[in-house]
Amino acid sequence: MLLLHTAAPARAATLGEANRQASAFVQATMRAQRIPGLQIAVIQDGQVVLSESHGFANVENHVPVTRDTRFPINSATKAFTGVAIMQLVEAGRVDLAAPLSRYVAGVPQDWQDIRVRQLLAHTSGLPDLVDEHGLVGGGSEHDAWQAIRQRPVDAPAGERFVYNQTNYALLAQIIAGQSGLPYEAHVARHQFSVAGMPSSTFGDSYDLIPGAATLYSYFPRKTDAQDTPERLSHWFHDMPYGLWAGGGIQTTADDVAHWLIALSAGRLISKANVREMWTPERLNRGTDGRWGAGWPVLATTPHRQIAGMGGARAALIVYPDDGLAVVVLTNLVGANPQDFIPAIAAYYLPSRTP
Repeated sequence: MLLLHTAAPARAATLGEANRQASAFVQATMRAQRIPGLQIAVIQDGQVVLSESHGFANVENHVPVTRDTRFPINSATKAFTGVAIMQLVEAGRVDLAAPLSRYVAGVPQDWQDIRVRQLLAHTSGLPDLVDEHGLVGGGSEHDAWQAIRQRPVDAPAGERFVYNQTNYALLAQIIAGQSGLPYEAHVARHQFSVAGMPSSTFGDSYDLIPGAATLYSYFPRKTDAQDTPERLSHWFHDMPYGLWAGGGIQTTADDVAHWLIALSAGRLISKANVREMWTPERLNRGTDGRWGAGWPVLATTPHRQIAGMGGARAALIVYPDDGLAVVVLTNLVGANPQDFIPAIAAYYLPSRTP
């Protein structure tokens, strides 16, 4: 994979100049990394100041990306799940410090005292429903649950950070049980509708979703010979229903931007709970973990950076102390926009001294 190497950009003198530089940088990055299609939205001080679409949603049929093209955001969905749990906290239906057994019946004995906040922060120590081949055991969701219920925990709760899909499958069950709605219906009613996200839905590559981008990669196929030349190929994204809380949303950069504006304005949860959600979970030894409640925390000082990342092709980074957020959605696995979003943000961030 080709990477774009540039000097660190300086903050632009005006918003118009920042937008021009950011747009040029994005297009250069697309060429360097051979990204077929991309959407970008930049939010500054509660306003969308840049929204652009580039490239192809479907390469072979020359279908362009538009502002309405839907992209899967995979694990960035976990940020929406974090908000859903915090909404239930505000409603008095969920306690972050409560044990899992209060909300999900019949879990194995060594799962029962895991706290809700530890599920959100990936510090539960639970075995993972998903391995490198997909669902554990290669069968149905039911089979995967049966398999991991027989496995010992990987670590004591709160001992260490380990990214884990089991955590968010259990959070979906908590949300459904405490709200009286299926997970996706709760998110649609209490987030999509409130924030103004008409293009947002749930599903994967096997679902018939109007306006969805085709996914691609340059990774070799399993059947390729070792010396097969690199070429663009389809990538299929399979997200079982029970794992939607960890990776099921399909959306647009504009919709995510509207959601971030609503979140930062306190329209989804209180501003105090936004800050709590973006605070790293403490491990048993007193050090910070890598996540808050559904969100990777990239930096806490001197300026906070909070992220959502998914599928190695979609990312958002929020700079709450600077009133800035950048959303980049692509249809190339391996694009990893979280790696180049900071260069985009630098055009808008105030000058800083070390």
